[in-house]
Amino acid sequence: MNNAPEFGKVVIFGVGLIGGSFALGLKAAGQVEEVVGFGRSLSSLTQALDLGIIDRVGANPGQEVSDADLVLIATPVGQMPEIMARIAPYLGPQTVVTDGGSTKADVAAAARASFGDRLGQFVPAHPIAGAENSGAAAARADLYVGKKVVLTPLPENSVLNVARVRSAWEWCGALIHELTPAEHDRVFAAVSHLPHLLSFALVHDLAVRDDSELYFSFAASGFRDFTRIAASHPEMWRDVCLANRVALLEELDRYRAQLDALRDALQRGDGAQLEATFDLARTARRAWAADKQ
Repeated sequence: MNNAPEFGKVVIFGVGLIGGSFALGLKAAGQVEEVVGFGRSLSSLTQALDLGIIDRVGANPGQEVSDADLVLIATPVGQMPEIMARIAPYLGPQTVVTDGGSTKADVAAAARASFGDRLGQFVPAHPIAGAENSGAAAARADLYVGKKVVLTPLPENSVLNVARVRSAWEWCGALIHELTPAEHDRVFAAVSHLPHLLSFALVHDLAVRDDSELYFSFAASGFRDFTRIAASHPEMWRDVCLANRVALLEELDRYRAQLDALRDALQRGDGAQLEATFDLARTARRAWAADKQ
């Protein structure tokens, strides 16, 4: 019986929450022999090494990816084009590259520009398992267990390369779904990117008030729940919002229209309209929560 790991060498760019948890998930499943990490700071890489997330720190990206089975780019999406351009000339013929970005059309476009005739070796992905904390210390082996990972395969991808990326995420415990890059960005503009934008906006509005301490001193569970994601990584979410700005602007306009309708109801003292809106929202929210359970 062959008990050899499915992946010999895995190279990860960005060993924080997303990349680090991917490495730990594969290690926990016994499906990787060696994990090599790259990052922007020696301190983060040293921490990842000390925590057992990676087995060694990479020195030469081209050399490391040349014989890697799998490469994960788990940096903010704004950094991905540079990384792709650096590694593209050195990819081994069997090396498969994937990513963990929250937007997909821009990532696919960057891959198309960088990988050329090797584009089929890049399979875009988005793990739906973030958290407000970031960095290597936040990584954990079970982050993806029972969580969705969306693959957005490109026409150039072979069935085998898609299957290899699917398998890696499944070893981490994820549930795999597939969308096109455009479908992905339209959906996540509404259910992920807009909520982050709104959460950041509310906390920012209170934080810049002269008497902000008064407001924060009385904020309780409702404020905590609504603003939890405002503790997320600012650089990452800056890149996400800019990368998906067309779809996000459309969703923001829809939300503004909803706020205007509620404002008009308030101004008119139209309790029936307010209650009807709240009731429909409550019903939809409860149905969603029940389905999640």
